Amino acid sequence: MDELSRKVLRSFRYWGKDGLDLHVLFEAGGNDPDSRTAVFDAVEQLVKDGLLVEEGNDFYSLSDKGKIAAAAD
Repeated sequence: MDELSRKVLRSFRYWGKDGLDLHVLFEAGGNDPDSRTAVFDAVEQLVKDGLLVEEGNDFYSLSDKGKIAAAAD
């Protein structure tokens, strides 16, 4: 797993929430547009890998597999 994906997963632990809005997850990449695109791509991959669950309206939550990965980091 790449470092940006790890940062995205760590965001849930940092904020102490089960679900986060995509805009909060953008913080993992910083403020420039290219970084935000990279975060979006990382989130999409984490969904495909079964670590995140898309909840709708730009909200994501950790799957059981994602909770384990986030805790292990």
